[in-house]
Amino acid sequence: MNSKKFFLITLMIATCSFSPLAHAQDAAHGAELFKQCIACHGEKGDGVPAQKAPRIAGQHDWYIVKQIQDIKAGVTRKNPVMIPFVSKLSEQDMKDLAAYISKL
Repeated sequence: MNSKKFFLITLMIATCSFSPLAHAQDAAHGAELFKQCIACHGEKGDGVPAQKAPRIAGQHDWYIVKQIQDIKAGVTRKNPVMIPFVSKLSEQDMKDLAAYISKL
């Protein structure tokens, strides 16, 4: 492998390691935030069909953050049931919550 390829591969790996969701998440804080989600999404994030709430356990953290952001923005995902909960979440809260949910 020539040095240029090696450098590019190393740079790619390093860049991925420093993505915003790769660090600085507090799953313990996410667990506290998740207590508000249990009524609709279930204690283990399996979803509650009667609430029309989907399974969220095990989703990728980046996907969870994106969904929360979209619901909060109300542009691409309009969900009046979720708005009271997500409207008060900060970006860090979203990351923490996603860190917890992705490990369920």
